[in-house]
Amino acid sequence: MQSTFIVLKFHIDYFIAAFLLFISEIIIALYLHDSLIRPYGGDFLVVILIYCFVKSFFNLPVLLTAGGVLLFAYTIEVSQYFHLIRVLGLENSRLAKVLLGTSFSFTDLLVYTLGIILVIVAENLRLSLQTL
Repeated sequence: MQSTFIVLKFHIDYFIAAFLLFISEIIIALYLHDSLIRPYGGDFLVVILIYCFVKSFFNLPVLLTAGGVLLFAYTIEVSQYFHLIRVLGLENSRLAKVLLGTSFSFTDLLVYTLGIILVIVAENLRLSLQTL
């Protein structure tokens, strides 16, 4: 029996989307210091970025990939609740603070969820348009 569940395959469209989202995240981090886009827009986009990056290299089902990305985002957020940066002794590492974050927020969990919902809706729309 041959399994085609996980296939390593490069998808340029997802890679370009991930790259553009990464540039957007950098612009948000460097130039936006507002009370809406920076705290919520970046979190909304980051799960979409991670999803596109994973799909750039792996031909996985939409729901499996989206669920895995959401679980990963939740795990990072919960690690902030338990002050993982301090536990690991990385409180002086700027890179660790950027990658892992420093403060837990239930709102971030909601924003990650909304980002993944958008991914699922967009992917279902894309797949239904392909079958026309």
